[in-house]
Amino acid sequence: MTRDLIPATSILRYHVVRLSGVIRERIRRTLAGEARFCASRGGYPAATHGLRGRHRDGRGAGDRRVGAPATGRCFHAKHPVRSPTGLIRSLSCLFLMASLSGCIWAPGQSMTKNSNDNGGNGYVKLVSITPAMLETQQQRAGAGSTSAVPAALLDYRPEPYRIGPGDSLYITVWDHPELTSPAGEQQQSAANGRLVRPDGTLYFPYAGVLKVAGMTIEQARQSIASGLAQFIKNPLVDVSIENYASQRVLMEGAFVKSGPQPLTGVPLTLGEAIGVAGVNSQNADLSDVVLSRQGQVYHLDLNTLHGGSAGAQTIYLQAGDRVYLPYNFNQEVYVMGEVLRPQALRFTTSHLTLTQALGQAGGLNEITSKGMVYVVRGALDKHGTTQQPTVYELDAKSPAAFALADNFMVKPGDVVFASAAGITRWNRFMSQLLPLTSALSATASSQYYLNSGK
Repeated sequence: MTRDLIPATSILRYHVVRLSGVIRERIRRTLAGEARFCASRGGYPAATHGLRGRHRDGRGAGDRRVGAPATGRCFHAKHPVRSPTGLIRSLSCLFLMASLSGCIWAPGQSMTKNSNDNGGNGYVKLVSITPAMLETQQQRAGAGSTSAVPAALLDYRPEPYRIGPGDSLYITVWDHPELTSPAGEQQQSAANGRLVRPDGTLYFPYAGVLKVAGMTIEQARQSIASGLAQFIKNPLVDVSIENYASQRVLMEGAFVKSGPQPLTGVPLTLGEAIGVAGVNSQNADLSDVVLSRQGQVYHLDLNTLHGGSAGAQTIYLQAGDRVYLPYNFNQEVYVMGEVLRPQALRFTTSHLTLTQALGQAGGLNEITSKGMVYVVRGALDKHGTTQQPTVYELDAKSPAAFALADNFMVKPGDVVFASAAGITRWNRFMSQLLPLTSALSATASSQYYLNSGK
């Protein structure tokens, strides 16, 4: 507090001394002019009241009567005038009193226990952050938690891959290279692949046109071998999929590589699909991943999934699934007031503590902060549910308070406000008031020099 007060008092003392000197010199010259004027008229200036000595006619300086000729600036000695020193002291005291009461008109925002009453109508509720309050909050959060994975997702098990239109099959007939590689063995295997047509059929020599869509690899192998058995005795046939193109899942949103991902013969989990797509960690909101399947929409918290036994690796995807990772542009908490770096912090997970929010903002300003932190929570949450506006108060004058802050979860849309100390507000008031005193001092100096030049 002393470190903050010294600069303001030094500047104030400088301007008071400067203004006092100008006023003193102005009053001295004025009285000197009055003395010369009244001497020429036979009167006395008012400031000579009380001076010892005798008038030239033998009467005391204080015995002059009303009947004496006193015009212009001459006054009767019974009407004393405040001395210049007394006037300067009075002006200085008034200026200092106005300065000390500057916190009333101090600029900026401030919050106290009574500032949230909003006219006394109880619209905003003030709640102190205490261990009992945190325990109640955690119990409510546990009771209303919806982070559990739906049973419909956990119970699904993928079936063997079924061939579909767009897939490319590589068919091997042992001891018959002319059927296996009609383009020549020197060609790549893709050149000898058999593409499944849009109608689900393919053509193979001797076997003819076969309907393979919907078949597993084993079923397709048996179908081709049956077609060749009329021309080849005990044909040995092998079928593999050269290119998977008929079944896909769609990855959308805040992924590094958004777009479709093919399903292969190896089952694909949600965690694997997200790993292949890559998460844009700066812009992604992992707390609300949306999985759409056959008209059903499931909301998943990836932060909770990775921390529990039923993780994203246990959720298998099926053809036609759509995975949307939302952006966090609207999921922010606003840290304001007496912190080192006021800013808006984006949520990447569903868990952000008050300590983390203050830490990312650089912590409390040790010079200007009062040590009181307020979390202002509005009337609507991110799901649009109406609630009573609440202000949570944390007394952070002691570092031990961060043990409580580390267990207090902030929510998107919250405003974290660090209140300013009284001396900080007083200094800010003085920083705006002192330019005015400088202007008054400059005006008085200019007036003095203009009058002295006449």
